[in-house]
Amino acid sequence: MRVTGTTVLLTGATGGIGQSIARAFARRGAKPVLTGRKAEELARLAEEVGGRAVAADLSDPEGVRRLVEEAGSVDVVVANAALPAGGPLLDFTPEEVARALAVNLEAPIALARALAPAMVDAGRGHLVFVGSLAGKVASAHSSLYNATKFGLRGFALGLREDLRGTGVGVSIVQPGFVRDAGMFAETGAKPPAGMRTVSPGEVADGVLDAIERDRAEVNVAPPELRVASVLGGAFPAFSSGLQRRLASDELMRRLSAANRGKR
Repeated sequence: MRVTGTTVLLTGATGGIGQSIARAFARRGAKPVLTGRKAEELARLAEEVGGRAVAADLSDPEGVRRLVEEAGSVDVVVANAALPAGGPLLDFTPEEVARALAVNLEAPIALARALAPAMVDAGRGHLVFVGSLAGKVASAHSSLYNATKFGLRGFALGLREDLRGTGVGVSIVQPGFVRDAGMFAETGAKPPAGMRTVSPGEVADGVLDAIERDRAEVNVAPPELRVASVLGGAFPAFSSGLQRRLASDELMRRLSAANRGKR
């Protein structure tokens, strides 16, 4: 599907990765409809990329409903918004669990359910879900985040089969460790030894590639991390031992502590 001339709804637009995605669409001649909770930042970004801002809280079903109503007709949806949701499950309050599930999993499903019918009627469109390699490999201090990203991957791949032949594509884009912006970069942590990072621009390129080539799954990560994610997904016990040897448990503990205030 050609991106030029399309109207694109992008959630989580004010985060560093979201901003890169918004700018990438604008450079391709798309018309972004940007959403997030930070109204002033959202308005500035919308003015920069020639888009439209719709402030919304995706943890609230009413906020999702209002977003759908105000966004209007769109050709592409990029569900990018997410909460870090890191830390041992027993440290979360029930309210924090519900919020993580709502933003990371329930809102993308609700947006797809609400906006896909018009795309099917038109015989064209694309739904992109920005997940994580944490949706393929589980880690300590990440059980809730893993649950949302494993769930998002399963939903995206299943929905792709549901919509096969309608002209509407569905993709899951899964970054590894992202430098300069995003949940990982904001903590100041370093990846495990031997694991490299990718840039926000590479994630944006992955989103565009998924749409233009109608790819089911795009893993935005260096080769060594892509290989590790395949092995880790297929052999959980192997992955667990490898992560302990690489001190990944300690890394995830530090990441979850740094992101605690964002629950």
